[in-house]
Formats: sequence, C-alpha cells, structure tokens
Amino acid sequence: MLSKIQKLIEEPLKKEKIDVLDVYFEEEDGVKNLMIIIDKMPYVDLDTCVLATHIINPILDEADLIEDSYVLNVCSKGVEE
Repeated sequence: MLSKIQKLIEEPLKKEKIDVLDVYFEEEDGVKNLMIIIDKMPYVDLDTCVLATHIINPILDEADLIEDSYVLNVCSKGVEE
C-alpha cells in the first residue's frame, strides 16, 4: 500500500520540485498517521508542506487505499548536521 501511495504522489509533487523521501504508516496513542517525508531545494518551509498536502489529499481520497481513518502528516526530513 505504501509503495502505491508513493508512486501516486511522486509525479504531481515533482511538478512543484518537491521530492518524496519516505512514506510510512504508524499508530500512536490510538491515532493512525500516514507520514509523508518531503524535500525541496533549498529547504522545506511551511508553505511547501501546505502545498504538498493540498496536492496529496485529493489523490489519496480518489485512490481510497486506506480503509481506516487516519491523519495525514506531511513534513520535511529535518535539518542535517
């Protein structure tokens, strides 16, 4: 399922010069989270995360690959040292 999600969102995000680094699903305190880690040069800011979320949401809604309810989290890989 996760590889299908990644394949569905990679091209639309690439049009905005956003790369998908990782997609994973986790449950924390009873809440299911779909985590999508993105990167963009020179950096990922809040606007990039919002843009990516607006691109990803309709794709996931249409594909309907996840039966359970979940929270979509789009974030950067973080700062490298």
